[in-house]
Amino acid sequence: MSTVRVHWVRHGKIASHRGNVPLTEEGLAQAREKGRVLAEDISFREIVHFMHAPTLRTQQTVEEVRASMEEALGSDSGVELLETSEQWAIRNPDIFVAGQRVELVSSVEALAEQLSAPPVDPETLANHPFFSAFLTSSDRIGYWVEHPDPPGEDTVAVARRQMTFATSLLDKKEDKPVRYVLATHSPVLRAILLWYLGEDPGEPGHLEAIDLTLSRGEAPEICFRDCRRTLSSTAVGEGTPR
Repeated sequence: MSTVRVHWVRHGKIASHRGNVPLTEEGLAQAREKGRVLAEDISFREIVHFMHAPTLRTQQTVEEVRASMEEALGSDSGVELLETSEQWAIRNPDIFVAGQRVELVSSVEALAEQLSAPPVDPETLANHPFFSAFLTSSDRIGYWVEHPDPPGEDTVAVARRQMTFATSLLDKKEDKPVRYVLATHSPVLRAILLWYLGEDPGEPGHLEAIDLTLSRGEAPEICFRDCRRTLSSTAVGEGTPR
């Protein structure tokens, strides 16, 4: 099988994290610029998959990236750009309140809006053992990253979920170079970076990416900014800790 390249890309800029909000105009422009940059790196006959987490901002991000790549490449590039699709594996951490999965939002009201069966009032949520500190932290995602026992997935669980998903892509039988553009969220990127590169750099920039290169029989290579590391060969098919 040819090389598989995976890009975990943070979504574009949004106005707030108070729910399932869309990209701003700046965020849309950031996604289009990312598409132009990726188009310059595409090889002939490459197959490109576009996937997003189950949120509006990641969906809009990957749609804009794909549209921009298509425009930059033209109709006779020999590159196959597949349609965008939702991918549950690249979702945010699974966090649970009152038996319901919630997103890591930025206000107690936005948290309460996610809880309906049964509902939980904002006053109660303001005193939640995890969210009372999470919502008031200057780095909310950093609070989750460092928390020893969040009410759901921790960084290790999220990082392993990502690597297991990514390495499973080698199971597909392709005789062409394959690339996956995965629009996701900062907790996902920060979990991967902490677990596989050994450091949490704080919030990545919008449309900033972690790049993973996979080839059957060879050790995976992970790259972020100026840091590049070859992982243990056992990382193919099973998450390997830092």
